[in-house]
Amino acid sequence: MPEICRFNGITIQMYAREHNPPHFHAFYGSHEAIFDIRTGKIIEGSFPTNKEILVTAWVILRKKELIKNWDNLTKGIGFDKIEPLR
Repeated sequence: MPEICRFNGITIQMYAREHNPPHFHAFYGSHEAIFDIRTGKIIEGSFPTNKEILVTAWVILRKKELIKNWDNLTKGIGFDKIEPLR
């Protein structure tokens, strides 16, 4: 699973040729959650609240890049690294 970003101890990854809705996997310590790219909300798993807020803010800032990566990965084209939250 390609790592597309890492910030504040959070790792963001996407699977190639994944199912809808457009989403990514976020990891922090022993926590894993799947976030919907369209809403920035958790659709599966759990995450510490303070880290969930950071991921949601990152999604808002990087939504176009996330959608582009989603489209490319689901087509088997590849992906680009995305800038972290600063």
